Amino acid sequence: MGTASAYACIPQTSDDNFLGLQTRKSLYSKGRNAHLTAALFYMLDVFRSILLYSRQKYDYMIFVRYLMGTAYMPSPRSVIAHDFFASIVPRPDFMFFLDVTPQEAYRRVKTRRRQEMFENPKELELVRQRALSLAMRGKMDNHRCGETHWAHREGDPCHCLSELNQNRHPLLQD
Repeated sequence: MGTASAYACIPQTSDDNFLGLQTRKSLYSKGRNAHLTAALFYMLDVFRSILLYSRQKYDYMIFVRYLMGTAYMPSPRSVIAHDFFASIVPRPDFMFFLDVTPQEAYRRVKTRRRQEMFENPKELELVRQRALSLAMRGKMDNHRCGETHWAHREGDPCHCLSELNQNRHPLLQD
């Protein structure tokens, strides 16, 4: 049996740097400016993470949301932002889309002390629809973003990668 692969799991919002902290602060605010500020700092934080982690040696990296973070922007900006960022960020060999129902997402969010601006049933449904639409764009345009794998599992993305690795899933074979 082979050795376990090294991997990094990068969360959707970093709390270890200025960009991530500004994203988090904006997400707890209200209004149009907070929405735009959160989107801007989120994308800058993603770029920072890509630059930081791409220099390190990992067999696999998993970014939570990666390009799907653009689904939090209103339409049609979400599509424009997705296509723009997809054209400049490193293209993964595989993308996994973990589809969680808005009801399940909201059930999880309600257990937190504070909710972000998007964490209500209406917004979660809108974001999910945009994310599904963006994922389908990627699925139909595989030359840009690699192979897209769909999972209708209500699980943590990092746990899912660990489980795939532990079970030596064919996608993670050398």
